[in-house]
Amino acid sequence: MRVISANTNGLRSAAKKGFFDWLATADADYVCIQETKAQPEDLTDALFAPAGYSAHFRSAVKKGYAGVAVYARHAPDAVLDTLGAAEFDDEGRYLELRRGNLSVVSLYLPSGSSGPERQASKDRFLAFFLPRLREWKASGRDYVICGDWNIAHRNIDIKNWRSNQKNSGFLPHERAWLDTVFGAEPAGLGWVDGFRSLHPTMEGEAYSWWSNRGNAYANNVGWRIDYQIVTPSLAAKITAAEVYKGQKFSDHAPVVIDYAD
Repeated sequence: MRVISANTNGLRSAAKKGFFDWLATADADYVCIQETKAQPEDLTDALFAPAGYSAHFRSAVKKGYAGVAVYARHAPDAVLDTLGAAEFDDEGRYLELRRGNLSVVSLYLPSGSSGPERQASKDRFLAFFLPRLREWKASGRDYVICGDWNIAHRNIDIKNWRSNQKNSGFLPHERAWLDTVFGAEPAGLGWVDGFRSLHPTMEGEAYSWWSNRGNAYANNVGWRIDYQIVTPSLAAKITAAEVYKGQKFSDHAPVVIDYAD
């Protein structure tokens, strides 16, 4: 099973840059997208319904903002798109497909980089979402939570870690939150960072986002903020993991992970 997570920073924009041409060759079973920045009526073109996939969208109430999607080769038994908090559901931040015992989630955490108001919203999301992660982990289901988590976990996950310690995305309490998510039970939740389970020390090639300012991409001044966070049952089945940089579709790069059947 191949799962791709990609923040497209506008699905229509990524399409113009060849995203769906690449997808046709990527042989993925599930493609989780964040920041579609589109309403359903914007995505009626056949381009957004690639052959062999069912397409599922959760858009934000605000037009041109946030939104998530999942393309699936296998018909789901159930589709869930509300977490139970209007602040986040109205922003289109969660979509889950269930098939048998497998749950594939596309998740887009708030960014706090635009100012204190948005950081406060991000912090509310972290507090709200932790109990949900605990429930999902205890459910016995196999989970792949794909997404732009908007947090670089460790120093090796960000090029300029020293100068970013007071910036959203690398704040101590955000990193501590991920420590709890990945920490051993019972103090932690016991989730697994899928990419890091295979590449525990990789640095520059692990970055998945680059600022559009300056020459960040050209100089690989990046952050690793896109993750596939999985239950241990699935972590044990990971056979390959990469950040795809063969083409540039947005300011993020797709994270591609293969799981043994």
